[in-house]
Amino acid sequence: MKKFLILSLMATFLFSCNGNAQKDSTKESSKSYEVTKSKEEWKAELTSQEYAVLREAATERPYSSDLLDIKEPGTFVCAACGNELYENEHKFESGTGWPSFDRAIEGGVAYGSDSKLGYQRDEVHCAKCGGHLGHVFNDGPRETTGKRHCINGVAMDFEPKK
Repeated sequence: MKKFLILSLMATFLFSCNGNAQKDSTKESSKSYEVTKSKEEWKAELTSQEYAVLREAATERPYSSDLLDIKEPGTFVCAACGNELYENEHKFESGTGWPSFDRAIEGGVAYGSDSKLGYQRDEVHCAKCGGHLGHVFNDGPRETTGKRHCINGVAMDFEPKK
């Protein structure tokens, strides 16, 4: 009986989290951004992997991004609209397999929340087109901001400093 009660409580918790995730994604999609396009327009402009991450909030495989190895000065921009997001000087090796930054360019990103995994996370979007970039966590470098912006490499392009 005790096992049944525990399983019932766990199932209730999981289903309630799924309901919140649906509400959060609906809420996010109702925001308006400077750059807006139809689903068909985004699909025509982005690769299938870019579309999955930027428009459907998918996550690329860890260690799959060429942007992990970039060391030269420059700026990471949104792969969908070219908006400036992060400076390479604020990138650090987190060991997670995704490009990580301790801060964004002011005004470059917007924040939301999602509970798709059953708990609340702070989601990072492009402030100009609303494209999903990744998430921000409180386990970044303590000597700077303490934040770790864990960003999908496929959601960005790199522009070297001229």
